[in-house]
Amino acid sequence: MNRRLLILIGIAFLAISCTTNSDSKNETPENLPPKLAKLKLQPGFKAEHLYSPGDEEEGSWVAMTFDNKGRLITSDQYGALYRMEIPAIGSENLTPKIEKLKIQTGEQVADSVIQMGYAQGLLYAFNSLYVMVNHRSDDEFEKGSGLYRLQDTDNDDQYDKITLLKELDGAGEHGPHSIVMAPDQKSLYVIAGNHTDMPEMDSYRLPKVWEDDNLFPLIKDPRGHANDRGAPGGWIAHIDPEGKKWEQVASGFRNPFDLAFNELGDMFTYDSDMEWDLGMPWYRPTRICHVPSGAEFGWRTGNQKWSAAYPDNLPPVLNIGQGSPTSVSYGKDAKFPEKYKHSIFAFDWSFGIIYAIELKPEGATYSGIKEEFVSGIPLPLTDGVIGPDGAMYFMTGGRRLESDLYRVYYKDEEGKEAALASTSAPEQTEENALRKKLETYHMGPIEGAVDFAWPNLKHTDRFVRYAARIAIEHQPVKEWQDRVYSEKDPEAMVQGMIALARHGNASQRDRMLIAMMEVKYDGLSDIQQVDLLRAFEVTISRFGKPASGMSNKVVQYLEGHYPAKTDVLNQSLSKTLAYLDDPKVVSKTLALLQSQEGENASVMANTATDASDLILRNPQYGMDIASTLKNMPLAQHTYYGIVLDSVNAGWTPELRDEYFKWFYKAFSFKAGRSYIGFIDKARESALSQVPKNKFEYYNTISGDSLLGSSGTDLVQEAEQPEGPGRNWQPEDVESLLADGLEGRNFEDGKNMYAAATCVTCHAMRGEGENIGPDLTQLGTRFTPEDMMEAIIEPNKTISDQYNATEFSLKNGQTVVGRLISEDDSNYVISQNPYAPDLTRKIPKSEVTSQKMSTVSLMPAGLINRMNPDELKDLLAYLKAGGNPDNPVYSKGGNQAQASR
Repeated sequence: MNRRLLILIGIAFLAISCTTNSDSKNETPENLPPKLAKLKLQPGFKAEHLYSPGDEEEGSWVAMTFDNKGRLITSDQYGALYRMEIPAIGSENLTPKIEKLKIQTGEQVADSVIQMGYAQGLLYAFNSLYVMVNHRSDDEFEKGSGLYRLQDTDNDDQYDKITLLKELDGAGEHGPHSIVMAPDQKSLYVIAGNHTDMPEMDSYRLPKVWEDDNLFPLIKDPRGHANDRGAPGGWIAHIDPEGKKWEQVASGFRNPFDLAFNELGDMFTYDSDMEWDLGMPWYRPTRICHVPSGAEFGWRTGNQKWSAAYPDNLPPVLNIGQGSPTSVSYGKDAKFPEKYKHSIFAFDWSFGIIYAIELKPEGATYSGIKEEFVSGIPLPLTDGVIGPDGAMYFMTGGRRLESDLYRVYYKDEEGKEAALASTSAPEQTEENALRKKLETYHMGPIEGAVDFAWPNLKHTDRFVRYAARIAIEHQPVKEWQDRVYSEKDPEAMVQGMIALARHGNASQRDRMLIAMMEVKYDGLSDIQQVDLLRAFEVTISRFGKPASGMSNKVVQYLEGHYPAKTDVLNQSLSKTLAYLDDPKVVSKTLALLQSQEGENASVMANTATDASDLILRNPQYGMDIASTLKNMPLAQHTYYGIVLDSVNAGWTPELRDEYFKWFYKAFSFKAGRSYIGFIDKARESALSQVPKNKFEYYNTISGDSLLGSSGTDLVQEAEQPEGPGRNWQPEDVESLLADGLEGRNFEDGKNMYAAATCVTCHAMRGEGENIGPDLTQLGTRFTPEDMMEAIIEPNKTISDQYNATEFSLKNGQTVVGRLISEDDSNYVISQNPYAPDLTRKIPKSEVTSQKMSTVSLMPAGLINRMNPDELKDLLAYLKAGGNPDNPVYSKGGNQAQASR
């Protein structure tokens, strides 16, 4: 058997996922290039692959815009700008004519110097190219993060002037992002992630009084993410073309990259999740947000994120699910069928999906219907625009990944291009018009604002109520604070109380609390109860805990309603009562902590994309979802466990034992990467409340022995690589193995096998999982060179035995899973490698095509933390099949082990 065949078989044996479908009737035509073959499109749509920047060492593209001559301008994430002429749809030669932009400013600049680039946002407007640089200034590229304007002042079709409009303090993936033309075609909008400081604004549509407003015990992310970031989070600003006037429009995002407007001038964005929070009660999935004037979306650091149910922030149009949002565009100018002209196109980088969200007016806001418009495995989507020709242009890349430029256009069944028919705007509802009228009072004190806005505090539409409150907050407090106390309608009074808590002072606290306690709680709807509890929380959070007499009155008012029927009410009641030292809160909360009832599914379900459907699209991220779904904690248990961590009153020895034993149990569950750390931080806080002579007892029964030294992970038996690692490539194999593997260290190899997480998918000598092939006999079949190449390039060739199938459904959705069985009516698949017995039926009548996936469950980069010696120890261990007596250790092995 020749060496090449051995390598291919070896790769197939190690890698664990998918290959091309051997059923010829379902294969992509042989003449279709691989970069097109992987795309899943809606019926009637065609795709063209236009360019691969990496082929010409032009980087990984992440931003694009068309100029006034129909040319596409793009940016390398870590490099220059490029401008290109794109051939017409259907051209025989699709290769664009490309030039690297070099700004002729009169200075002598070497060709190798990048004058402008590192952009995550581009927009051609007002005879200028606007560039949002996302970069810390350094010797390689002097321009720091900020918004720049490039102009051609001598009309020679080359930019010769660079103007910094606004320096921004922020960089990286949560830095400054896109620039978008305003609906009035006279101004611009910019958007930034939560690691970008909001610059001082000329005006604020959301009054600049933001705080955390949360009585839940603060725990910042134990792994350190965003620990130095706080309100207002990610933000959107409205600016003039010269960048002289900046108006804050909305805040409270995590990390939205882009925004778009529909025909009615309503704004939408796609905000990101915090994947390390999977399975936790404060987790918020990626979501499509309608962003009106003065909007707040409640992002706060760590476990402080607000519930979407709270009245002082706005809910999403649609929860999408897990992912990494990038581009957002609107379809009104696309030569697409009518429904797509009223759709938001939202790009997910992680799982390779362009979602089309058809918007439906619903009161003052919208509902959304999701469809997979384009998808691919893999397809790391970065940016997209509707071109002058009515086609969609989109790019892949980012994080130095291979980058590609595509075009998607529509042809009907007869092959004719769709006409660019004028699309009718969605019919404006009365509530939408009323909200926009209220928003005219979001610009500062205006006579008559309070009289107009006040009746709308009790409007049935949540977005109208919100707009009315923000309008009132822009007016002097003295004009409306007495109305709060005299208001007889409980909904209007509660909204007014939230406004007063945000703009009043601590001297009013007790009067506010007394007024709220006059409301008949049982006469309120569930939503009104949430609003009232939120008013209590914001008041107390802003103005501090009242004296014991007043605290006792509030406790007496609230405690009879706890526990409640819904999780959001129990969250609000438990944290407020715990903060006010209710002596009954411990026993009641521990009873909930033992209950198996609750809305646990709400943190991972109730999304447009089911979490299970994402696992095999991108195993690098999907396997974290898979392990979470296998053994996820009841999210409300996590909430109740943390809410008690600082409570002093109401404990008995029996209750303390019950509580601290819960921590031990909690460590057995699997959630996002920060879950263990959050639980341990709460445990540490709770331990600080116990008598010193009982500390060791409670420390022991709460699971201290289960934790590693960092407190963010459980004890790891294996040592971790010392490194320094490197990005191992196939060309490194020959030099690494030039001296063979004799004399390697068995124990170090075993540790590296565990550190590389091989044991989580593979069995060896009866230990480990059976997700992938058993590796005990690996060394009898394949050489170390074969193994090394298979580990470095797991997607190159993949065994049919461990493959997954991509099913394309009539509704445009792609479902990926291992085909377990089938009958005349259904396919039965398994989607979670960690829970293979959980299966799903797919009706054959809904399937339009199927093919094998081309992505391995074994991610690349597993060995990149290892230095050469550690890697050779791992390869020797694989060669030995975990047997310390294998001949690979016979030559000098014992002596080598003794010396290490």
